[in-house]
Amino acid sequence: MVIRGRAPLRISFGGGGTDVEPFCVEQGGAIIGSTINKYAYCSIVPREDDQIIVHSLDFDMTVKYNTKENYVCDGKLDLVTAALKAMEIKKGCEVYLQCDAPAGSGLGTSSTVMVALLVAMARWKGITMDAYALADLAYQVEREDLKIDGGYQDQYASTFGGFNFIEFHGRNNVVVNPLRIKKDILNELQYNLLLCYTGGIHVSANIIRDQVSNYKKKDPFDAMCEVKALAYAMKDELLRGNFNSFGRLLDYGWKSKKRMSSKITNPQIDQLYKEAITAGALGGKLLGAGGGGYLLVYCPYNVRHKVAARLEQAGGQLAEWNFELRGAQSWIADEERWNYDTVRVQMPDKEYKFRL
Repeated sequence: MVIRGRAPLRISFGGGGTDVEPFCVEQGGAIIGSTINKYAYCSIVPREDDQIIVHSLDFDMTVKYNTKENYVCDGKLDLVTAALKAMEIKKGCEVYLQCDAPAGSGLGTSSTVMVALLVAMARWKGITMDAYALADLAYQVEREDLKIDGGYQDQYASTFGGFNFIEFHGRNNVVVNPLRIKKDILNELQYNLLLCYTGGIHVSANIIRDQVSNYKKKDPFDAMCEVKALAYAMKDELLRGNFNSFGRLLDYGWKSKKRMSSKITNPQIDQLYKEAITAGALGGKLLGAGGGGYLLVYCPYNVRHKVAARLEQAGGQLAEWNFELRGAQSWIADEERWNYDTVRVQMPDKEYKFRL
């Protein structure tokens, strides 16, 4: 038996950074975004002994624990250590982790891995958690237990899935508003958006610490208020299907967000963005806290090919993607059904056997 958990990565359109304390507690934060068809996976294979063996397929790293010992975070796969402790795992198992995007890519990878871990462990233990409880536990483990700086959006976006407008007022005061967007609008929006890997990664906690330290300064504070207001405006324009307005608001939001911290962008990112705008894109933004990762660009259909070519010429790497409307999921795979030696099929004239 194998227990699997899967959670989708996310892209955010507006409001990024307003989900971080103390701004969201004192002013209220708001983010509009969606999950995409790139995922974090967790597979759990129960063992008969007390050993827990964790394999990170992305980092080619293996860490071993014993269920009779205390789980201690030592810098090696601490996300897993903290999840095992929070879920009170007392049975031996092997855990396999894999993610479709690298850490620091701006798609919420670490939080999504945490959600995948927790949803798989909950399935294994027979624990039922609603989406709010799962997202809140993921936030607690990552932000409070491990003390990793960051906001609320990644855990809630990955857990709920789909298009959401999420409002933040601090711990236990998050409201997820699913957006009912017409299929035609979704298809057109996806066609007009390009996802471009800049070739670099970032340490989001460092950027967020800088953002928080700037919180009381007038220009960064005003910029955060603008970013929050833009999330509301983008929600309205998206629901109405006003695509060009939506694209231009992305540009407005990117300019505002850069005022929140000097670490959010760099010359390479600025050049890529400039190339996209010169080729006809209406707007875009760097996903995540900033500093590297994926650049999201909105371009009308008639210049889409030009913008794509210009980004690649400038060193960007375009990614295939689509929206994912489902959130975190878990299931059980029966390995005994995987290893048949022979497949038989009865046709009208005779039975056929296929030895595997």
